[in-house]
Amino acid sequence: MNPYDATPHTPRPWWRTTPALLGLLALVALLSAVSLGLGFLVMIAAMVAVWVLPAWRWYAKLGATFGAFFLMLISAGMSGQLDDAEPEKSVATAQDTDDKGKETTPPATESPVQKLPDYTGKALDEAEKGARAAGFTPGRHDASAEGRPIVVRSAWTVCFQKPDTSAKSVAFAAVRTGEPCPSQDGGPLPWPTMPDVVGDTYNTAVKELEQAGIDLDSVTLDDVYLDIDAPTAEEAVEEGDEWRVCFQRPDENDEVTTTTTVHLDLGQWTDLDLVQECPSRKNTTYKIPANDPDYDGGDNNDSNNTTGGGSTGGDSSSSDDGGGSSSVGTVHPGSFCSSPGATGVTKAGTPMVCGPGSDGRNRWRSS
Repeated sequence: MNPYDATPHTPRPWWRTTPALLGLLALVALLSAVSLGLGFLVMIAAMVAVWVLPAWRWYAKLGATFGAFFLMLISAGMSGQLDDAEPEKSVATAQDTDDKGKETTPPATESPVQKLPDYTGKALDEAEKGARAAGFTPGRHDASAEGRPIVVRSAWTVCFQKPDTSAKSVAFAAVRTGEPCPSQDGGPLPWPTMPDVVGDTYNTAVKELEQAGIDLDSVTLDDVYLDIDAPTAEEAVEEGDEWRVCFQRPDENDEVTTTTTVHLDLGQWTDLDLVQECPSRKNTTYKIPANDPDYDGGDNNDSNNTTGGGSTGGDSSSSDDGGGSSSVGTVHPGSFCSSPGATGVTKAGTPMVCGPGSDGRNRWRSS
């Protein structure tokens, strides 16, 4: 190279750059998903451009050629183009004639086209395979009014089928798996609506959700108290008449689709509890008031710190027989408490006592 050469360097045109050619290869995959023939034509143009325009080495050009071919096949296969491009296997109608001019009887296997089974409720890819085996050419479209394209057929379910025996074809109308079928082809999806279950027991709420057609797998549970943990679905079923729905999401009459999560915020009480109503807001109150660190029990707090006749000896044995401690009823292990020495029991009947935990704050622990 001559250092004194003042000839200006001419930049390479954009259509000969590597990014432009890679974009052309990506266009092959995109168009193949729409039309196999159109994708093939664009692939031919892309191969000519790869071998003529860029200053790539021969093995890079060869790799791009094979890559574009496989991109076209993969995209066409995912969109069903390869299946639709399969030649229709026709039944032979010509009869064989022997050397003496006598016609032979056609074999029994060469019978007319089979009757098309009912594939309603089946996966779309399974329905199309069965239709081809019966001698029908399948077509597909969205059964809803949204007109969505169908790409992955295994993720769609047949709602309606309309065969044409004379043309040996069938049109399948499908929706995404998990979606409800419309009342007619091209109609709106009839999503279930959320009922009003606020104030109902958990058992009653579950029945109303099932009657509304809502999948219980989409339901999540939470508690409304600061000192009570949310129950699992199994625990809520076991004590379904003790748990009440205090808040719900979504609201009444809102649609519940396959992507909707139903939230039920539960409170728990029985006829023996002092408080038998939902709080005004979630996570603003304690189910057991004594669990509140700011709880002021008045004279009860003083009596909790005394033993027998009123002595305050820290090593008093009055706690052994419960003579100087107070009982607050049912408590939750590990939750906060404010009256050291107070006693209670869990739902399972395990005795608990209020004492300092590992963090120095009073919590309910086994006595």
